[in-house]
Amino acid sequence: MSFDWLGVNWPVVWAWFVLVVDNLIRIVALFVVPRNRRPTAGMAWLIAIFALPVPGLLLFLIIGSKRLPRSRERKQDAINHFVAQIADQEEADLITPPERLLPGLDSVVKLGRELGAQPMLQGNTASICIDYEESFARIAEAIRGAQEYVHVEFYILVHDASTDDVFAAMREAVARGVTVRVLLDHISAVRNPGSKRTAQSLTEIGAQWSYMLPVRPWRGEYQRPDLRNHRKIVVVDGAVGFMGSQNLVDSSYNKRSNRRRGLHWKDLMVRVEGPIVLGLEAVFQGDWYLETGEYLTNLTEEAFTVDQPGDLDCQIVPSGPGYAGENNLQVFVALMYSAQRRISITSPYFVPDGSIMNAVRAATARGVEVELFVSEVGDQAMVYHAQRSYYEELLRAGVRIMMFRPPYILHSKHFTVDEEVAVVGSSNMDQRSFGLNMEISMVVHGAEFVRDLDEVTDYYRENSRELTLEEWEQQSLPAQLLDGLARLTSALQ
Repeated sequence: MSFDWLGVNWPVVWAWFVLVVDNLIRIVALFVVPRNRRPTAGMAWLIAIFALPVPGLLLFLIIGSKRLPRSRERKQDAINHFVAQIADQEEADLITPPERLLPGLDSVVKLGRELGAQPMLQGNTASICIDYEESFARIAEAIRGAQEYVHVEFYILVHDASTDDVFAAMREAVARGVTVRVLLDHISAVRNPGSKRTAQSLTEIGAQWSYMLPVRPWRGEYQRPDLRNHRKIVVVDGAVGFMGSQNLVDSSYNKRSNRRRGLHWKDLMVRVEGPIVLGLEAVFQGDWYLETGEYLTNLTEEAFTVDQPGDLDCQIVPSGPGYAGENNLQVFVALMYSAQRRISITSPYFVPDGSIMNAVRAATARGVEVELFVSEVGDQAMVYHAQRSYYEELLRAGVRIMMFRPPYILHSKHFTVDEEVAVVGSSNMDQRSFGLNMEISMVVHGAEFVRDLDEVTDYYRENSRELTLEEWEQQSLPAQLLDGLARLTSALQ
């Protein structure tokens, strides 16, 4: 067959075309990829694009930008302004005075406030629950006491046998005239079993509900598909709130692979009362506006005349791609540098960036005891292996690594600094939670709460085994290779 059509040698033309496009992609990538990106992430993207220009470019176009669509950015700016206005409305006697705080903590609180967090509020109570089913029972009980409204927001929210009581409580609340609003992440709903039943249940009980960050191009709804809302929040009448790491789903996540392995999730939820509930309400109202365009009016001046039932100081720190800085990361690092005696970290996905690793190494170098609780087995292969790639560096720095025994995935997310400061919430210690997910964390100042959290870590310790450097050095070469490759891919963001 002759390729000489109209005197043109088409194979040569196509070869030149491919060569030009291939090199053009690489040249443009040198200008576009590194801009406003961490060096590690930029290098990882450049390696991917230089190795496979066309597939690398397509992947970069899909997940290479952390920016929300402009319409959402405008809404997020309005939300941030809204939260700032709420903070200005708060009564002076609700805000923790600087002299009440530990040395160093005041500057961390100021940092969080500047980054978009709310002020630290005094007069709160907080109780911890690590029993998976008991957490649902406590949430259902609070909903059954609602008089005006119930706000529910979860990354994963599924109507199944384990969560049926919560759905029944919401149904009862609607029946007696209480407004129930529900937010759930769209991609997680699609990925997890039971999405149709859940949507039908929410509609049937009369709840007002919406997906968060929906990816439905046919409806004009699209952004980077792995930008997710990872928060877990319940607010009842602005008086009782819940937040933490647990999703509203069965502890097996209803997945066959988990049930086949016998895996169940271990989580931590915190029930709060006091002024800090208004902080949770502000975050929910912001997310509700982002998804529905509706401004809620539950945070009026009257809302700030709240009781102060306890003596805990708490600060809500929302974070995500809608904020200019990585709020949670900066607050976490600042707290670690303030440690004088000990740091205890619990994170199911510990894939730290350089600033976290530097803070940990600096802590151990000045004599601070640092321990890390992780799961011995993983549920997400790439993240699990990326996490393992940091173990040797951590062990050599003097960090004690405690691995929670199977068949449980330790999914709790919290850490303590010395004897009076703790952080709990939805945020992992990984680059996804720092840069891609919408998260919510709560900084708590109070020795009593830290003692309660220490009892939780004592339980973790009793059900964990310690990883030693000697054991780790016996890792096979294939395992080391897999861990290293996973670590590289974790930077692609």
